[in-house]
Order: sequence, then C-alpha cells, then structure tokens
Amino acid sequence: MTTTRPHPLTRLFARGRRTVPARPVPGAALAEAVGLHVRLGRREVLAGIELTARAGEVLALVGPNGAGKSALLGALAADLPAASGEVRIHGRPVGDWSAPDLALRRSVLPQSAALSFPFPVEDVVRMGRAPWAGTPFAEADEEAVATAMTAAEVTEFAARPFSALSGGERARVALARVLAQRAPLLLLDEPTAALDLRHQELVLRICRERAAAGDAVVVVLHDLGLAAAYADRAAVLHGGRIAADGPPAEVFGDALLSRVYRQPVEVLPHPRTGAPLVVPVRAADDARIPRGLPS
Repeated sequence: MTTTRPHPLTRLFARGRRTVPARPVPGAALAEAVGLHVRLGRREVLAGIELTARAGEVLALVGPNGAGKSALLGALAADLPAASGEVRIHGRPVGDWSAPDLALRRSVLPQSAALSFPFPVEDVVRMGRAPWAGTPFAEADEEAVATAMTAAEVTEFAARPFSALSGGERARVALARVLAQRAPLLLLDEPTAALDLRHQELVLRICRERAAAGDAVVVVLHDLGLAAAYADRAAVLHGGRIAADGPPAEVFGDALLSRVYRQPVEVLPHPRTGAPLVVPVRAADDARIPRGLPS
C-alpha cells in the first residue's frame, strides 16, 4: 500500500490552531476596499477606492493597462499594503488575520505561475490544500485535488513536470491549485491571458459555477466581451480610480469606454442574449467617431 507524503507546505500550515470559516451567507461582503490608497514607490496607483465583493457574484475588474486593476487585486489579497484606507476580508481588517487563517478565506491566482523545481502537476495542484492541514477538511484533499484537475482539464498530464508545460497549460494548472484550495473568495488576475478560446470560456464558466455555489469571485479581465457575458458586476478602473461600477449592461457605454480606453468604441446588444458587445470603431473617416477624446 502506498501513502501520500505530506508536502512541506502542509506541515507548515498544520502548525497552530485556526478557525475554519463557515460558508458565507449569500450577499455577504467577503472583500471590501474602504477609502483605499496604494502607493508603489512614489507613485500612487490606487486613489480612494471603494469596492465590495459579495458572496454569490462574479466581479470583473476591467480597464486599460496601468489603470490599477492588478494593484487592486493585490491589495484585496493582502499582498500590497494600503498607504491609507482599509481592506477587509470577511468583515475584518486584513492585518487581523494570520497568514494561515487568511489562506482559508481567500485564494489568489497571480498573472504568471513560475516554480523553481520540476514538481509534477498533481503536486502543484495539491499545494492548494496546504491551508487545510490539521483541520477536519484535510480528509477531502484527494477529492478536492481530483475535482479541481478535472474542472481545469489538466488530469491527463497529472504526472508531467510543471516546467514542461506550455504557458496555457501552466495557467490551467495554477487555476486548478486555486480551485483545490476551496476558499470562499477567489481573486484571479488575468486568468484567461494565455488561453485559447475554448479555455477562456472554460475559466469564466468555472467562475460562474463558483459564484453559483456561494463564493465571491473577483477577476481581472482585458476582454470586455467575457466580462459582459459572465460578470454580475464590472468595476471600470481609470487612473487608479473607479470610473464606474455596476452590471456590465449598465456601465459599458460608448462614451465611458471610449474615454477610459482612449479608443472609440461602439457598444451593441448581442442579437440573441442582449449582452453588451464592445466593438472598436476602426473607420477613420466615420462621422460617429468623437474627436479629441479626453485622456
């Protein structure tokens, strides 16, 4: 009979006593930014952010490069400190949680996944179970890992070294790790960036499934079509501030998106679903193109 050897991370998280979180009530605030300001060096990258992510919804963070999307996600994850204002996780300031307790409540998918050692894919996914070591939920490790790998479609290369995978395959393995963690707050930074069309849709369907199961999902997206199709709410960031926050059908307007992205666009309803379709205006002589768009 073979036994699974505990990962070093598992032994680390198993130390000390932790409070296992109860499942959140639908609509509960799982992450909040209150008057949040964040600085990177001398530059203020977030200026007075007010935002709440609630259980049961997918919240998309959209906006142009440099708008502050990843910085906001990093602050919500407690990876970036606030210069002023506050971030709360499950109703408490992030500084009040220990790292192991925080790991039971939120999982984070960074933009890129890199490992120094050639761990097999299954071991990488199993790292997501480390926070549950020493709790009654550790008994679900095998089932959680298998379910997450199936959802992300990475089971077929479970034994392959992570370092031997393509960029898209690594992205899906990293997502499986986050899913295996089973935290009620998922923070995903550009999870579709390296993926083909099929797997972009797969990732956003998973986001919807997690929200339907009662989790809060905050996802940074560049594809406004994906945000419009799958998000309950979209926060449009511009210059470190939130230019609009609400259902995509309400906030994705021609004027706002043209101003924020400094690119003329038209927003059209999908002929079947009615979801907003954002289309760049490319004809330079089109009379509908507004001239002198503000920066």
